Amino acid sequence: MLQRLVLAVLVTMAVPPSDLAAQDYRAQAMRLLKTVPLIDGHNDIPDAIRERGGLDSVDFAASQPRLMTDIPRLLAGGVGGQFWAAYVPVTTIHGGEHPAVYALEQIDLVHRLCRKYPQTFAEATTAAAVERNFKAGKISCLIGIEGGHAIENSLGALRMFFRLGVRYMTLTHWETIDWADAATDSAKHNGLTPFGEDVVREMNRVGMLVDLAHVSDATMVDAIRVSRAPVLFSHSSARALCDHVRNVPDSILRMVKANGGVVMVNFYPTFVSEAVRAYGDSVTARSRALRAAGVDSAAIADSVKGWDARAPRATLSQVADHIAHVRDVAGVDHVGVGSDFDGITTVPAGLEDVSKFPDLLAELLRRGWSEQDVRKVAGLNVLRVLRDAERVSREMTAARD
Repeated sequence: MLQRLVLAVLVTMAVPPSDLAAQDYRAQAMRLLKTVPLIDGHNDIPDAIRERGGLDSVDFAASQPRLMTDIPRLLAGGVGGQFWAAYVPVTTIHGGEHPAVYALEQIDLVHRLCRKYPQTFAEATTAAAVERNFKAGKISCLIGIEGGHAIENSLGALRMFFRLGVRYMTLTHWETIDWADAATDSAKHNGLTPFGEDVVREMNRVGMLVDLAHVSDATMVDAIRVSRAPVLFSHSSARALCDHVRNVPDSILRMVKANGGVVMVNFYPTFVSEAVRAYGDSVTARSRALRAAGVDSAAIADSVKGWDARAPRATLSQVADHIAHVRDVAGVDHVGVGSDFDGITTVPAGLEDVSKFPDLLAELLRRGWSEQDVRKVAGLNVLRVLRDAERVSREMTAARD
């Protein structure tokens, strides 16, 4: 007994008080994650696996140091549910490909991934299924299509994607499409077209969440106006803290509160840190100037590499700032996490991969957040949104029948 007491005292003396406090908050966060599934709104591992030769080329049960996601780190991070992104490049619109086929292949990969590792994963299409899987010790596999061009202007395709397990669709990606304006492209419709509004209504009717990450402000406003169900921002941060068009302005955050939706905060440094965003813009401008001056591409690449080495870094604390801002403006019932892991090229210091989610929750606890509010951020909010979408679907289907 005396030896154990002496050892405890020595360990305490060896670890700085601040580190002990950090360990305590992380341990508290891990305990919370045994009571609620942590649900991440967006992870691009399906396309990352596709780029590496497909599911048979990647042993997801083993450490994958060149990825941000694998089963050991998902378990270490206390992840209870993951929206895997069925990402559809906008190049499929222009290159003679079929966006719907690309989406189908991504959805197929998610189903195969989930079934290949049944000890870890279980498919889920409802909030109740996520909770059942969590009680059984499984990580729920949920699917979100990233890019409304995947439906190829067909409500029938939208309905079939839902039947294949898709539970949200991001209305646009980087480019404006036939029926919705994107944030990062020129506006052609001033938001949604009449067909775009029909898409939102049909998503409501079948029970698919309307994801407004990537869309223009006008599209956000139109979609929230039309949608009877809560909307989702699967991976967007707060524009008040980082002035990027991909982020959500306060005026829209207030609309999200009235709508009942949830903003799942993105970890991409350019969307998190205003200093990183501004520096990136300056690098882009300098690169264009070099190209205009006739500098060869190799020299430009070397210059960019040097500039990148001197770039500022985003931090875990700044991601927590975005979560706090969404809470302050929209309310604690309307914020979650949407990492964008394996779809981003850089990460904030302290949030390098999926094992780090507890550190983010620990930071919220350190700031004085209640355990119940942290549970809401971790997963309760998005579960509530899923349930609300299911309810609206039942009501609309009953009214139609």
